[in-house]
Amino acid sequence: MILSSLLNQLEYICLQGDLSVDVTAVVNDSRKLEKGCLFLCIKGASFDGHKFASEAVDAGASVLVVQDQVEVPENVTVIKVEDTRKAMALISAAWFGYPARELKTIAVTGTKGKTTTTYMIHDLLESIGLKTGVIGTIEVVIGDEHISVNNTTPESYDIHRYFRQMVDAGCQCVVMEASSQGFKLNRTAGIEFDYGLFTNLSPDHIGPNEHENFEEYLACKAMMFRQTRQGFANLDDPHFEEVTKDALCPIRTFGIKEGADLRASDIHLTRDTDFLGVDFHISGDAEGDITCGVPGVFNVHNALGAISIALAFGISVSQINQALKHFTVKGRVQIVPTGYEYTLIIDYAHNAMALESILNTLREYHPGRLISLFGCGGNRDKSRRYEMGEVSGNLADLTVITSDNPRNEEPQAIIDDIISGMEKTSGKYISIIDRREAISYVMNHGKPGDIIILAGKGHETYQEIKGVKYHMSEEEIVQDVLSGKY
Repeated sequence: MILSSLLNQLEYICLQGDLSVDVTAVVNDSRKLEKGCLFLCIKGASFDGHKFASEAVDAGASVLVVQDQVEVPENVTVIKVEDTRKAMALISAAWFGYPARELKTIAVTGTKGKTTTTYMIHDLLESIGLKTGVIGTIEVVIGDEHISVNNTTPESYDIHRYFRQMVDAGCQCVVMEASSQGFKLNRTAGIEFDYGLFTNLSPDHIGPNEHENFEEYLACKAMMFRQTRQGFANLDDPHFEEVTKDALCPIRTFGIKEGADLRASDIHLTRDTDFLGVDFHISGDAEGDITCGVPGVFNVHNALGAISIALAFGISVSQINQALKHFTVKGRVQIVPTGYEYTLIIDYAHNAMALESILNTLREYHPGRLISLFGCGGNRDKSRRYEMGEVSGNLADLTVITSDNPRNEEPQAIIDDIISGMEKTSGKYISIIDRREAISYVMNHGKPGDIIILAGKGHETYQEIKGVKYHMSEEEIVQDVLSGKY
């Protein structure tokens, strides 16, 4: 592709070289350099791509995009921009032929509920025959293909690469989790989303490698409404006004409060052996009764956000209800049918705040006993272990402490730390190092009416021990127990 066509959306200065040079690849990783490529010198928290400028040229790069001065031979084209991360987003969009323009794009941002809401929207759109891709915390979904990811919002090059693959696979829509880091680092720069959805905001991701303070975190979340055609926001969130005040798009609201454009009322928790959900009535932008197949009053807001998007696509209340009634997300309060008279759940809760939230939610369903099984990761902050032990000790009737991803630590040492937190409470507990044996134990000792939660692994299908990732799927373990293998 001719360089000048990649720079169409960019403000730049050509410091040297020729804009008519043919670019063979767009690269920001020095390990992927090739002859004739365009190399983006990205400045990161712990690295600076400008330091690899000479190496890039030696490896065959014909174009460098920089924000700082570099010294390279005169035959190399050097393009100077204000921000190479933003430039990468705009160049990547051009490289892949602006695929976002061929999709209905939906962004979901917020502290909690992004994953659940994203998959709700996916299922609602698919229910009326709109083939929909997903970019999120768990995975990228393109038709039947499921791709593991490392970041909630991938790098901009990968976003546009996925968009192009989705278009080529026949997708009409894409719904993506848009993280605060994604906005801060310009990963979504240049994309004008058709719809943007804000779920909620609470202090999180504050630290030296993420956000300097809560104010910056909020400001990054609010950026979504400055690159969206139509916004939807949770009116009940205490930060609603701050997040929406500088919006450049119209915003429809949802919530439980009076005044919301889409409002939920008459909220009731519902339970069967293999079902925990919530019923509610909606009014305002649409009228009708909804049964949602995920537990907890907090999921009403997630559902309302997804319903708001569905209504914008013309989906009827009856179609919405049918889709949400059978909704589930892999590893997120995922109920696994066992044939027994207890309820078994797999969930990703892997820190104290998440574990406290899910245990409090499950307690609202008045289980005979609430049984919590979890472990903690090795080579991580030990305080998490004490906190999770204390939370489970206070909220569960029985805690089964086991192994998670011990990494390079001894599993028993991690369990001992968890027990230190447990012993601050009067909660009952046992420890079983082997996670498979622990799951077998809780399943074989479950009683009618119990709710059992396997916490911490969620959608993960591996266990990391001494630097090696071994296959381990809790869904498969449950089936093995049911078939008598454990």
